[in-house]
Amino acid sequence: MAYKRFTKSDEQLRPDPRYNSKLVSKFINCLMYDGKKSVATRLFYDTMDIIAKKVKDVPPIEVFEQAIQNVKPNIEVRSKRVGGSNYQVPIQVNRRRQQSLAIRWILEATRSRKGQSTSASIAQELIDAFNRQGSAMTTRENVHKMADANKAFSHFAW
Repeated sequence: MAYKRFTKSDEQLRPDPRYNSKLVSKFINCLMYDGKKSVATRLFYDTMDIIAKKVKDVPPIEVFEQAIQNVKPNIEVRSKRVGGSNYQVPIQVNRRRQQSLAIRWILEATRSRKGQSTSASIAQELIDAFNRQGSAMTTRENVHKMADANKAFSHFAW
């Protein structure tokens, strides 16, 4: 029997008050440190204000949603043991894991940036992802390249 992780599912997650979006709530929850949700919420809304100033022709929520969409991986590699050898087997990624990976990669790329405020670095990473550039997109491309390189082992997929 597979154990279910105790996280809020999409049905229990409340949309945020400003944009009425569950995706924004999920992002804020992933951004949050030590249960300080008000700090994470303020950081996110400051980020959206920065995006609104930098990208004039597109609403900031659309930049955010498109950035997440661009970073989502379609395929990834999983390690599979067959006959004493480990193979990197490419498999398709389900919808919820795509979203989780995209958010995680954007936040990892943000936290690796130094020399500017968190909201400014999140804004820059989201704008880069919107334009299909940046560290999070590089991570996605590396995952896709790895899956493509190991296509020969796809018959081991379970």
